[in-house]
Amino acid sequence: MRAKVLNDTPERTIALILDRGDEVMSTLQRFAKEHSLTASRVTAIGAFESATLGYFNWDSKQYERIPIDEQVEVLSLVGDIALDGDEPKVHAHVVLGKRNGQAIGGHLLEARVRPTLELMLVESPAHLRRVCDPVSGIPLIRIGA
Repeated sequence: MRAKVLNDTPERTIALILDRGDEVMSTLQRFAKEHSLTASRVTAIGAFESATLGYFNWDSKQYERIPIDEQVEVLSLVGDIALDGDEPKVHAHVVLGKRNGQAIGGHLLEARVRPTLELMLVESPAHLRRVCDPVSGIPLIRIGA
């Protein structure tokens, strides 16, 4: 285990309200780049008209796509933003509730909002970096001891 104090001063909290039809991941990625976010955490609730989740297949080192082609409630969306090279990269997971009460979750690849998504983004003044992990093949946050 490694630990690093990211912030011992006040953080900045930003409310992002996405509207019907907005694509979540590209909108959040664009916002992170425009505002030079380097160490942030994201939470959200709302609803999607459709989404694509991902399940990381350890053997193939690829995300298996899970299409959701129905109205769902966003029960929980959590994620972070860290630098991948010189660019901020959004990483988010989501749990979605279906009409029948079933839940489905995974890595959020893309989603279309309907009617709203209420995101709370907390920005730390620190920098976090992603480095490609040679074992998994995916960029993971690396911090010093």
